[in-house]
Amino acid sequence: MADDFLGEWRAWRAAREERLTAPHGFLSITGMYWLDEQPQRFDGVPGAWSVGADGVEVELGDGEELAVDGVALTGRYRFGTVDEAGVRATYGDVVVEVAARGGDVVLRPRDPASPRRAEHTPTPTFEPSPAWVVPGVLTPAPPDATVDIQTMSDGAAQPEPLAGTVTFEVGGREHALVALADDDGWLWILFADVTSGVTTYGAGRQLSVRPPGPDGAVVLDFNRAANLPCAYTAFTTCPFPPPGNRLPFAVEAGEQDPAHR
Repeated sequence: MADDFLGEWRAWRAAREERLTAPHGFLSITGMYWLDEQPQRFDGVPGAWSVGADGVEVELGDGEELAVDGVALTGRYRFGTVDEAGVRATYGDVVVEVAARGGDVVLRPRDPASPRRAEHTPTPTFEPSPAWVVPGVLTPAPPDATVDIQTMSDGAAQPEPLAGTVTFEVGGREHALVALADDDGWLWILFADVTSGVTTYGAGRQLSVRPPGPDGAVVLDFNRAANLPCAYTAFTTCPFPPPGNRLPFAVEAGEQDPAHR
């Protein structure tokens, strides 16, 4: 096995673990709360939170304080309408994330002292193999095409930008996966396979694919098949693979279920 293949894979694994265990990464989330018009208080989070026609609002009580971009907040503060990227406020080391998910708004505290983060051990993986670096071809979708993706939080389907369909061969047979459009021309593929729920996380995994060449050529490196955040914590809104993105063979490459050690 070429040293550059192994070296690049190890660098990818190190970066994955670094993001996962970052002070305010997914392992630091301590709760997931849905906002509505009624002001609500949540454990460990200052203020009473609500969302209405004018967006997200927090009412801070006496002695309570948050900060946004380093500016201290007291009393009533209106964040306005939030998108999927959301906004973040801080108190001490804790970050309060407020973001849109579908037609709703979720609040999630991210605490570096989370026990889940402290107890994390590296994710198990299959042995990397160049045999799982597979060439493919993207057939582009029409402009502005979307595909409905269901989320684990409430089962609601949300339209996502569709890049097209990637075809490739494994074991002498042609297979196809629907690819979503990601940032900077990259493709995002959500898939399940025969290992799902056995040695890999049951809801499936994800694969980031570099932008296709002029002829649609892409490379699927299944050694970099990665878990979605819901494999590590229930405090997420993970997507399910689109219908048809279940492969009829075992992809024994990439990350395994964190519980499978």
